[in-house]
Amino acid sequence: MRILLLNQYFPPDTAATAKIAHLIAEALAQRHQVTVLAGRPSYNPIERHPRYLLHREVRGNLVVERVGSTTFPRHRIHHRLSNYVSYLGLAVSRALTIRTDLILTMTDPPVAGIAGALVARLKRLPFVYNIQDLYPDMALGARIVQPVHWVKTWEYLHRRTLEQASLVIVLGEDMYERVITKGIEPERVVIIRNGTSIPEKSHSYDHPVSKEIRCGFPFVVLHAGNLGFYGAWETLIRAAKLLDEEGVGFIFVGDGAAKSGIETLVNGFPRVRFLPFRPPEEIPYVLAAADIHVVTVRRGLEGVVVPSKLYSVLAAGRPVLAVVPEKSDVARIVTRSGCGVVVDPDSPASVAEAIRNLVRDRGRLEQMAQRAQAIASEYGIEKQLERFVQVVERVIPQFK
Repeated sequence: MRILLLNQYFPPDTAATAKIAHLIAEALAQRHQVTVLAGRPSYNPIERHPRYLLHREVRGNLVVERVGSTTFPRHRIHHRLSNYVSYLGLAVSRALTIRTDLILTMTDPPVAGIAGALVARLKRLPFVYNIQDLYPDMALGARIVQPVHWVKTWEYLHRRTLEQASLVIVLGEDMYERVITKGIEPERVVIIRNGTSIPEKSHSYDHPVSKEIRCGFPFVVLHAGNLGFYGAWETLIRAAKLLDEEGVGFIFVGDGAAKSGIETLVNGFPRVRFLPFRPPEEIPYVLAAADIHVVTVRRGLEGVVVPSKLYSVLAAGRPVLAVVPEKSDVARIVTRSGCGVVVDPDSPASVAEAIRNLVRDRGRLEQMAQRAQAIASEYGIEKQLERFVQVVERVIPQFK
């Protein structure tokens, strides 16, 4: 089968979807011919590309084509929009000329699904939609946009995209439920999680990197990853201040659009620290540094975003503090498995009390860690990618 995958970000971009797109493309390329249509690297890339109209790389069954989109820094909205629009304009034009049997589209930029559906319609090809974040629900729920007329048009076009898709791949049970409430037949929607690599061994926080991350606190609540608009950050910071006398440190490793707002909430409070991202080879020691890891989704965004960082926490064998709505995918996994505690994302007092109880009950914390490690293999990346390939192949059975 010849498969065309559309996603603006692809390594050397460091966006989460770039990494996922790379894994998906390589998995499909083991059995099929895959062309990835990406933009010039612009998401904090580890290397920059010069200007070009089209750049092509061939890696066996995998071809990576990059259109010459703009690469402005993403911090200003008009720069980000320029990157989006230039990519879409060039990518749609190029996609119409590429010979393929199936269009597979992800969600970068946020209207990529609509663009992919358009290409599939014009070429009269089947269309597979892999939703990483559900738009425009994400933009509305995170208050990035208001429900004005053009957003309603966006939602209308997105529903048409969902209706057209031969297959819709979502990341969790809550996202599955959101999609089918939009009128999509359940049999066309399948849950495949992003998953994670399972390490051969677990680590303690005796390693120098882990000790550095812990900043000398006797009990560490750690959030490692993107500080995006979706998190219940105010609840976490207020909870940290309620625990001032317990010796609990809140450590945020990473960056993101919400970081400056979180720093304003912290206002110099000494038991909250911000540390930069660490190199990939140090991530196991970062994950090992926590007594408990935070996974957070703000109320109203359940099913809109599914934090894949949960699976890395499980693979590291660490307990989970799920500051999420009770019906979210994260809450369901944590509750079913017993690998952590679920706390109301609107209640700082509840978050503080849950942490206070765990500080006093190390035995329970250890039991949660054991449960996390026990279920981690269910979310291994190899298992999820194999399933991804199988469901895509079912769209055109003769190519299996």
